[in-house]
Amino acid sequence: MLYQSPNMTSILDYYSRTRQHTLNLCQDLESEDFNLQGAEFTSPVKWHLAHTTWFFETMILQKFLPTFAVFNEQFAYLFNSYYNTLGERVARNNRGMLSRPYVSEVFNYRDYVDQHMCKLLENHTDEKLIALVILGLQHEEQHQELLQSDLKYALFLNPFNFQHKDFSATSESKGSPAEWKKIKEGIYEIGHKGTGFCFDNELNRHKVYLESFEISKNLVKNAEFIEFIEDGGYANFHHWLDEGWAWVNSQDIKAPLYWRKTAQGWMNFTTKGFKPIDPEDFVTHISLYESMAFASWKGMRLATEFEWEAAADEISWGSRWEWTNSAYLPYPGFQIAPGAVGEYNGKFMSNQMVLRGASVATSKGHSRKSYRNFFHSNAQWQFTGIRLVK
Repeated sequence: MLYQSPNMTSILDYYSRTRQHTLNLCQDLESEDFNLQGAEFTSPVKWHLAHTTWFFETMILQKFLPTFAVFNEQFAYLFNSYYNTLGERVARNNRGMLSRPYVSEVFNYRDYVDQHMCKLLENHTDEKLIALVILGLQHEEQHQELLQSDLKYALFLNPFNFQHKDFSATSESKGSPAEWKKIKEGIYEIGHKGTGFCFDNELNRHKVYLESFEISKNLVKNAEFIEFIEDGGYANFHHWLDEGWAWVNSQDIKAPLYWRKTAQGWMNFTTKGFKPIDPEDFVTHISLYESMAFASWKGMRLATEFEWEAAADEISWGSRWEWTNSAYLPYPGFQIAPGAVGEYNGKFMSNQMVLRGASVATSKGHSRKSYRNFFHSNAQWQFTGIRLVK
């Protein structure tokens, strides 16, 4: 991972702001809400709070602070996510079964680790340490977005109209009328450039040749997607990949996640309850399968991740993660780092697709045009949207 070496004051400030923002996302929650796990692909809020803390404890404090004593020996098993290098862990589908530790103890755990991290950062300037701290904070910012999408999914399964922050409510979601930007054919450089932080999957920077194409400056709106639905888009196999068609039928998918057709029209679930769908808002919580079917219905397609990055400076992005028609694969010269850090990205480069951009739930300052997000093709619970290419 790359990073730009800052002074210690800025690192301490970055650390404090990031850790506090995670807590801010939990405002209005009761203790029972922290343990909700709506599906195996989600995690409880309590687990996110503890896992991000475990990262700093395990990856940094135990290595750089000789006097440090772990908060609780059992937490290494409870809050490891997928790091085989670091031992056994609780099964992902059982994270919501952990009634212990109490939420209060998890908050004590965060305080304990934060105190020691601040002590460490006040007395060390080792570049390897700073690189790991920045990685840990970037990791926590990723979990801040996951926390929001996971909590929204859990609340959706709850029959009570619980009033919480509406993560998707933002004026930035609105777009101007459709405009197209023509990108000339040629050779483009792809991948991270500069001295700022990036994940290893954004490297190495390399050249690709692209044919000319036109890309929409804005994302697909709800009104457009409703036209697709009402034209029988979910019932017409001609628009679907075979695997997507099987998914639609086996899961009885008839609309984007959180949408419901009522006597009053289309409604959309938010964390403030069901609301009428805003036709001018960008469609969200869309799988790759749905994105590609919609594009086919329009007689268009999705961009590749290389086309998206080449056009990024010419389009408006940041409200929704945008599916691309690119498999999540290593760039030329990519190497998996040794140890647990090497398990962060590389081992997931199979059967997943790349998303570009950012979303309304992405933490401030976390996005960049070389960022490569990735999920399985059926994923809907993230704040995903559609951009068309012709």
